[in-house]
Amino acid sequence: MADTDQERTEAPTPKRKKDAAEKGDVLQSRELGTALVVLGGALWIAFLGPMTVTALQNMLTDGLSFNAADLRDFDPGAVIWRLAGAVVLPLFALFAITIAAAIGAPAMLGSLGFRPAALGFKGSKLNPLSGLKRIFGTQGLVELGKSVAKVLVLGSIGIWLLMSQSRSLIGLSASEIRPALANVGFTFMIAVLVMALALAGIAMIDVPAQFLQRIKRLRMTRDEIKEEHKQTEGSPEAKAAVRRRQREVARASARGAIAEATVVLTNPTHFAVALRYRPNEDAAPIVVARGRGATAEAIRELAGEHNVPLLSYPQLTRALYYTSRTGQVIREDLYLAVATILAFVFNLETALATGTPQPAVEVPVGARFDAGGRPEA
Repeated sequence: MADTDQERTEAPTPKRKKDAAEKGDVLQSRELGTALVVLGGALWIAFLGPMTVTALQNMLTDGLSFNAADLRDFDPGAVIWRLAGAVVLPLFALFAITIAAAIGAPAMLGSLGFRPAALGFKGSKLNPLSGLKRIFGTQGLVELGKSVAKVLVLGSIGIWLLMSQSRSLIGLSASEIRPALANVGFTFMIAVLVMALALAGIAMIDVPAQFLQRIKRLRMTRDEIKEEHKQTEGSPEAKAAVRRRQREVARASARGAIAEATVVLTNPTHFAVALRYRPNEDAAPIVVARGRGATAEAIRELAGEHNVPLLSYPQLTRALYYTSRTGQVIREDLYLAVATILAFVFNLETALATGTPQPAVEVPVGARFDAGGRPEA
């Protein structure tokens, strides 16, 4: 017998993906999250780094400078607020950028959201064999390979940066403190930015790989697709039960109307319209019952029980169904067609005795509809 994984040749259905996401199996990439966080940090260093260094310098200078008035009127709270206030804004910006980058990664992958089912207890995670399988299995080896690749790529970039900046870094000892610090800051910013771009490149490879792995993980067998279809659409047994209930309800509501009907017109299976015409009481034929599907089936069954003539006129039946309501007279442009049928019904015994076929009728162009209720040309 073929292995179960080998039989999973069908693409996952939307329901399969939705159920997996609710259980916590979503598209995710740690490489993308790391790249966005590092890239956000690099941008913070580029735009707010000098501001932060200046704020720290001013805080240090202000904290080490005091006079007699400062000692006489010492207020620790005011001093702390004055010293720390200068660096609050850039540090808050760094915090906001980091949070936005952390949230942005799952948002970009369409995986953002809280899933309570993913937090539930899973006994399989306590199984040592399952843990060893995750570590030494295919996924574990892939993660190990990615980690080694990151170390090699980022390490190579770091060594290249150090080698390219080695002369300028060695010469810093002979420079003044301010230019030296500015040079170090610029070198550090370039290094972080290059590292962030390298991580972004790794993430661009990792995201499609994670997508393909998730699709492979969620692949289904044909039996699973059939079972899901049964659960979604309903099994044939459930559909039959629902149809029986619908027919029973329709029979109960239409029983009295069919008992007084003169004729029932059918489509022959999808639609049914029961008409009543009493020459001395009704000014025109009246629709006493109409329906489609299970209701039409119930009308046909009741017509047989009450010996009401059942005639198949598909086009006229659809015309009556879509142009009339129960309890209303039929539309005027259908009088001639219905009158022809009623004349045949009133002389039905003679027609049967002589073998006269049921008459053909012409439905006006403006009253012709298809099964979906769309006008026909």
